[in-house]
Amino acid sequence: MHSTHGGPDARAQNRLPQRLVRAFVVVATLAIALLLFIAPHAAPDASAPELPSAWWIGVAPFALLLGAIAAFPLIPALAHWWHSNLNRYLVSIVVSILALAFLGATRGAEGVGTALHHAIPGEYVPFMSLLFALYVIAGGLRIGTPFDGKPHENLSILLVGALVASFIGTTGAAMVLVRPLLESIRRRKYRAHSVVFFIFIVCNCGGCLLPIGDPPLFMGYLRGIPFFWTLGLWKEWALVNGLLLVAYFAIDAALFRKERREIQAADDHRTFFVQGVANIPLLAAAIAAVAVLVPGKTVPGTDFVAPNFLREGVLLALAGASWALTARKVRNDNRFEFGAIIEVAAIFLGIFISMQMPLEVLKAAGPSLGVESPIAFYWITGALSSFLDNAPTYVVFLEIAKTLPFADGETYVALASGQVREDLLVAISLGAVFMGANTYIGNGPNFMVKAIAENEGVAMPSFFGYMAWSVGILIPLLALAEIFFP
Repeated sequence: MHSTHGGPDARAQNRLPQRLVRAFVVVATLAIALLLFIAPHAAPDASAPELPSAWWIGVAPFALLLGAIAAFPLIPALAHWWHSNLNRYLVSIVVSILALAFLGATRGAEGVGTALHHAIPGEYVPFMSLLFALYVIAGGLRIGTPFDGKPHENLSILLVGALVASFIGTTGAAMVLVRPLLESIRRRKYRAHSVVFFIFIVCNCGGCLLPIGDPPLFMGYLRGIPFFWTLGLWKEWALVNGLLLVAYFAIDAALFRKERREIQAADDHRTFFVQGVANIPLLAAAIAAVAVLVPGKTVPGTDFVAPNFLREGVLLALAGASWALTARKVRNDNRFEFGAIIEVAAIFLGIFISMQMPLEVLKAAGPSLGVESPIAFYWITGALSSFLDNAPTYVVFLEIAKTLPFADGETYVALASGQVREDLLVAISLGAVFMGANTYIGNGPNFMVKAIAENEGVAMPSFFGYMAWSVGILIPLLALAEIFFP
């Protein structure tokens, strides 16, 4: 006689909830996609929409998603469940439905359609196309070093990341350099702090010198800020990244001394090498596509106006070329898999949809916040960029700054429409870029690097654990640096 415990019937019962989850996810996804195509939507409007009286209910789905990201991994009964990308996607779908239901109840079908068109083709598709392309291309580029986790070796990787992030983008720099860092620290006992500082520096603070370095600055460039204006932020870039590198080296050196006797010495003779070199021009082409193929704008040097989704199509084509041209062994040696990018796609779908109402609240209430000084713009832009997408947060406060009057002797920057005080523009730019590092969701590469590190066996801090690092180290350093900002 067979025991029923663990038998075929029990296994079938265990599979049933998962089948129901899949069925719900498929049906809900198709329903949202159908709404995207059939729901009417209004043309973009620069004016702030009137908020419904119970607007806080519309903000609740976004808060619930943040709560799930922060709390579920810490709850023993839910941690294993949350580890499944299908279940993460389920949570994203549920909060998206709640957010859209609120919009439908308060604004009708047009409100739903406008939010979906803004969130999906306007933000999510470009966001995920870029991340996916860079993930696949960088995943086919294998950079080997002789590094074995010594503090000065790890420091050199972070320094290179800080130097190149503005020129190939924080996402590009993160995807290229995260694996060399993980390879360097693979024998170290304490590893998570290196990845945390990598997120601080390479994924965020290193990218403030050019518009292609970080999405908020690119939004400013599209609104008429001169391309090379951000190079004037080099002193702030050098100060903040310098402080972070010094702090990292002090912490890593102390931990290295503590664990040195426990580290297994390298038993191989490794050297610098690069494999998958065909991905280098593909990476350059992806960065160029982001810079020049802006929907509705002419390609520099031509009269050709880039249509919608041409940029995303080019990015996906480059990812396909990378997949075809890269030897399978290179990706295997990089331990390349799609789990990390799927995790980001699942989480950020819910973030982009449920974020629409909080952004409307910010747009409507922003002018009444009384934000007028550079210090106020710096900290409020930064604080909100820590939890909301830092690109639209930057745009909201840029629009607020444009409404403030000029005093005698103040310099300004001319935009495509209007002008803005330069000291306020500096504050907004630095707040959005630097403080996108405060949480895992402040900037897209943050979550990507976390997922890649965890796939490599690094025990990364929880959502709140990561914030303990940012509140304990990053924010005090940013406060110290702010004293020296103009």
